Amino acid sequence: MIIVSGATGTLGGAVVERLLDRVAPDRVGVCVRDPAKAKALEERGVRVRRGDFADPASLEHAFEGATRVLVVSVDSAGETAVRLHGDAIGAAVKSGAARVVYTSHMGANPASPFAPMPDHAATEEVLRHSGVAYTVLRNGFYASSAHLLLGAALTTGELALPEDGPVSWTAHADLAEAAAVALADDVLDGVTPALTGAEAVDMAGVAAIASELTGKPVRRVVVSDDKYRAGLLAHGAPAHAADLLVGLFAASRQGEFARVDPALPRLLGRPALPLREVLRAAIG
Repeated sequence: MIIVSGATGTLGGAVVERLLDRVAPDRVGVCVRDPAKAKALEERGVRVRRGDFADPASLEHAFEGATRVLVVSVDSAGETAVRLHGDAIGAAVKSGAARVVYTSHMGANPASPFAPMPDHAATEEVLRHSGVAYTVLRNGFYASSAHLLLGAALTTGELALPEDGPVSWTAHADLAEAAAVALADDVLDGVTPALTGAEAVDMAGVAAIASELTGKPVRRVVVSDDKYRAGLLAHGAPAHAADLLVGLFAASRQGEFARVDPALPRLLGRPALPLREVLRAAIG
């Protein structure tokens, strides 16, 4: 049985849908914190069981009978994230899974200033020493994040952010399909190349696309890291969240998300969705 964690989240939910295009529902199980939210999947024949990375004992039941397990990275950072990932990987191995698939990031790097990247790098090390076959999906930066970073600029016409660098924005839908392929077929082993969109675009480029899509000018303005952080704090953002975003721009300036690789379109058998189309759908 193929088990997908985080199946009620954006990425995990999309992975399940694409997986069901490839295998029968009775070969798919999901591990979710709230089974009630996965009732529709259960009605379609998918096995639904409660499992919480923060409750390792619950994973034994959730992963029972697994041949492959998708560990979707958690929305945490630091030692907590690495511990949760490690507990999930350990439970998958204990369940007898022959392969563990993990949603890492193209920028995984122990020295990155963007907080989630060292966590991904540390989790990859856990997988390397897990004793089972594994697939590390080096996912490109979510294109939906470009829309989030646009934020109020769509209204104010001014996109005020720190200096940045090009990012190869990648659609959730494409990454979900890639994960489904990795779970259903024996085509990906070990650490994948960067699974990215077809072009790297900086925030000035994002502003230009937004201007074209809305018909309203969006001007890119560069502000200092300190001014940006102060603004986030003034608007109620927690300090750790402000630091994370400042780290994002620092990492992009270093080119950590700029690589464009043909691996994703080759895997999908079609071009990757361009950022413009993801923004078009998000902006409406």
